[in-house]
Amino acid sequence: MRKKVAVIFLILVGLLFTYELNTHYFLKKIYPLKYHNYVVYYAKEYGVDPYLIFAVIKVESNFKSDAISSKNAIGLMQILPDTGRWIANKVGIKNYSDDMLFEPKYNIQMGTWYLTYLLKTFNGNIQLAVAAYNGGSGNVDAWLKDKRFSKDGKQLHAVPYPETNRYIKKVLAVYQIYKFIYETKS
Repeated sequence: MRKKVAVIFLILVGLLFTYELNTHYFLKKIYPLKYHNYVVYYAKEYGVDPYLIFAVIKVESNFKSDAISSKNAIGLMQILPDTGRWIANKVGIKNYSDDMLFEPKYNIQMGTWYLTYLLKTFNGNIQLAVAAYNGGSGNVDAWLKDKRFSKDGKQLHAVPYPETNRYIKKVLAVYQIYKFIYETKS
């Protein structure tokens, strides 16, 4: 009887181990680290969590460098041409053209810089920075001043734009998934 229980226990442990390995394997296929070198380099340069950058790219373009939105946002991090010109000026990119937004290196550099800028603008608050990335920092400022959307002027409790509300939830969820899959467990 003991031998039978031990065999069943070992089979269950083996199945659990196999399940865990397969789960992480499939999650890594769904949530890849494409453009890893650029993301890690610019995340380090600008002081932002690379998993947040991966989450934004995953949600914005699903890692398609040739993506163009209905609002004409371009590339991996879906940067609008006007925003791209402004960022290029701030970052010091010489001979900028909107076509550079299709190039992963430039798109990730500019998108990461912009997200870092928004994080600084909103005192490191990821929810607000992500809301501003999608809905505009002027709108986020206005929402924070409106008691319907912010009870304390520091955190959004409601977002009037359904698209931005969904975007925030999606990016934050994907960010947590990236951290779950790839962060080293200690």
